[in-house]
Amino acid sequence: MSDELIFLPLGGAGEIGMNLNLYGFGPPDEERWMMVDLGITFGDGILPGVDVMMPDPAFIEERLDQLDGLVLTHAHEDHLGAVAHLWHRLKCPIYATPFTAEILHHKLEEAGLDGQVEVNIVPLKSKFSVGPFDLELITLTHSIPEPNAIAIRTPLGMVLHTGDWKFDPDPVVGGVSDEAALEALGDEGTLAIICDSTNVFSPGSSGSEGDLLTSLTDIIGKLEGRVLVSSFASNVARMETIAAAAAANDRDVVLAGRSLWRFNEVGRNHGCFADTPAFLEEDQAGYLPRDKTLIICTGSQGEPRAALSRIANGDNPRISLEPDDTVIFSSRIIPGNERSIGMLQNRLVRSGVRVMTERDHFVHVSGHPARDELTRMYQHVRPTIAVPVHGELRHMAEHANLARDCQVGQTLVGENGSMMRLAPGPAEIVDNVPTGRLALEGNRVVPLHGELVHGRKRALWNGSAVMTVVLNEAGKLAAEPMLTTTGVLEEGDTELEEQVIEAARAALDDIPDGEPDEVVGEVVRIAVRRFFRERLDKKPVTQIHLLRV
Repeated sequence: MSDELIFLPLGGAGEIGMNLNLYGFGPPDEERWMMVDLGITFGDGILPGVDVMMPDPAFIEERLDQLDGLVLTHAHEDHLGAVAHLWHRLKCPIYATPFTAEILHHKLEEAGLDGQVEVNIVPLKSKFSVGPFDLELITLTHSIPEPNAIAIRTPLGMVLHTGDWKFDPDPVVGGVSDEAALEALGDEGTLAIICDSTNVFSPGSSGSEGDLLTSLTDIIGKLEGRVLVSSFASNVARMETIAAAAAANDRDVVLAGRSLWRFNEVGRNHGCFADTPAFLEEDQAGYLPRDKTLIICTGSQGEPRAALSRIANGDNPRISLEPDDTVIFSSRIIPGNERSIGMLQNRLVRSGVRVMTERDHFVHVSGHPARDELTRMYQHVRPTIAVPVHGELRHMAEHANLARDCQVGQTLVGENGSMMRLAPGPAEIVDNVPTGRLALEGNRVVPLHGELVHGRKRALWNGSAVMTVVLNEAGKLAAEPMLTTTGVLEEGDTELEEQVIEAARAALDDIPDGEPDEVVGEVVRIAVRRFFRERLDKKPVTQIHLLRV
């Protein structure tokens, strides 16, 4: 059997976030595999108790003896956030540049994995090998230090995996994108590009972080009272921009949110914030004049446990908001978070706080390429095949249209689980493998669509009922049945409670003597559940505790 070059996304294709990409090389069913990125996405409040989700790596778990390593493109949560949660299932070597490796180290330490994981630190612009794949890191621009595209060379051709990127002529963090290296890849001959689709519907360019600094400086200069700016903690470039805008307006900067302090610490270790004074702790905010204070906080996506939500709810004892204070949302709305962000902004407005967003003010630039930048990338790299990723299906389909307009001969649009053969022969989807999502539930990782999450969702919408039944050896009631409900009956609704218990009694009377406990319990459960369905049009999660005395 001849060798094949395979690309298989298990996360991040058909969605924004939760990236998990696999590259395979070798004969069918004997491929050596390399993983690129292993990220998370955040819950949208629909599933109770689920704040973090991640892709299910079951496909590659079944082939661990063929997995040669995991390469991380950069340190954003949707690209490395799942590593600490899933590494015990993979236990493969990891490759990352210094900033990314230090962020990962903190996460591994928190998970109790310090010293157990093989993390290979590779320099920027370096070349190294993972199994049969020869890799070269290409420096691009993004909203975090050390974002890398990866040129993946194999005997069947070279693939460029872009990761997250943009072309920013005036970046706040790092240098400009290495367009000369991209042009050299085009001259060498690029078989395929696996490319970011996030902003394919946005015309022109995504905008420069340097231009945003000018805008934020002007906006903040016109504001009175306390100013809060919310952004992603991992957007180190934005932290620098906000701090510079605050300094230009004689405001001290307070950080609110544990993750912000982590990225501040790691960023300073790697040369960021060189001209930025030390940030202040939350408990120092109360000693500063309100009109001389700027607070950078987490929670721009409406996350209920993040700093901004706690401040808006009055749950932060050190930071409060007053009428005529201003909250600036310096981030885009991640699809799926519209409701939680809207609820947060309404709470702020209700309390008299001014809210500014990218819809009405120039307070954000994206870290992802708009259409002109995508076109420029294709002009540099000149691939034979375009495979859009990092977008919903509508983004990827439009990206394929743009690639065809850029004279790319072949495009493949596949969602998670689409096994794409890039070579030999015409590029095509040759199989679809099972995929899924996992949820971080407390300190456990569980299937998102398993019984735990599903049962909790049922109980959330329908309530729960527990009937305790005590029988003697003859199978007769030895005590009055007891009913406990959550979210089914109003407090003091004794009449309905008595009717439910009577339904259980009637069911017990109809059961022949000598039936095993599991049969008795199921008959009573069905009777109780039927009562609630017929009387209340509800189907609570119903359990029977059956005791023998």
